Amino acid sequence: MTDSRADIVAFADRLALAVERKRSQLVVGLDPRIDLLPMELRGEAVLGRASAADAISRFCKGIVDAVAPYAVAVKPQVAFFEALGSDGWRAFEEVCAYAREVGLLVIADAKRGDIGSTARAYSAAFLEPDGTAPPLADAVTLNPYLGHDSVEPFLLACRRYGAGVFFLVRTSNAGARDIQDATLSDGTALWQHVASLVHEWGEDLVGERGLSSVGAVVGATYPRAIGEARRAMPQAVLLLPGVGAQGATPADVARAFTSGPSSAVVTASRSVIYAFRDAADDWRAAAGREAARLAAEIWAAAGW
Repeated sequence: MTDSRADIVAFADRLALAVERKRSQLVVGLDPRIDLLPMELRGEAVLGRASAADAISRFCKGIVDAVAPYAVAVKPQVAFFEALGSDGWRAFEEVCAYAREVGLLVIADAKRGDIGSTARAYSAAFLEPDGTAPPLADAVTLNPYLGHDSVEPFLLACRRYGAGVFFLVRTSNAGARDIQDATLSDGTALWQHVASLVHEWGEDLVGERGLSSVGAVVGATYPRAIGEARRAMPQAVLLLPGVGAQGATPADVARAFTSGPSSAVVTASRSVIYAFRDAADDWRAAAGREAARLAAEIWAAAGW
């Protein structure tokens, strides 16, 4: 790292410590849809944008409290906050700060991607300290399809501030095959070429635990791709969405952990935060119970 401060710890090392301490690889996605909030909060949300932002902030903080014993990180989806304008961004900042206060890592699910000064500004917004205040998030999801100059500001934040990044490589949505599975002239799929670039970008950002702070998003809905991605990016932390509401199971992700118990994390969003919709008890209790169940199943499937 170019930053000489002794207190900077690489994101991959912080993540590994959390995984080992909690014996969990669960990341809970925070996707606060107003129409799905508990009734006690949904009523407040109809009073205006500021009230809606307060409601989703309260909801996400309640989920954070419920899942904190079982998850290593939360992944707030920026779009649901941005939809509420400046009030929503305030709520996003509140939720990120609260999650970090209770000891969870924060992965901002922003999927940003741009070039030059714009990429630099995105990096500053999510990953760089603001004066004496810590960065908004520990890591951010990124779109790598604009190439190296678009990712360099984020790699620099990894070096200077101990940040982490997760590049979209093979995503969990059905439409991913339209572009990501396209075959190149050498016979490889486009996503496999992107995987080789992600490996290259992360080689000099490997921490003390042997894992890079440059990770990759690979959909858990494609188990075969997980194994191929693991071989292509042996030092990358794989962020695996798709367990739960999208249909993947903990057993589907087992091959992602061959580089160690911290070499992959599994995200679950709707199945955890809206678990109360299929339960009779409090929404916080339902989320905590589902998080505990998933964390145990993922740990067992990982084989560590």
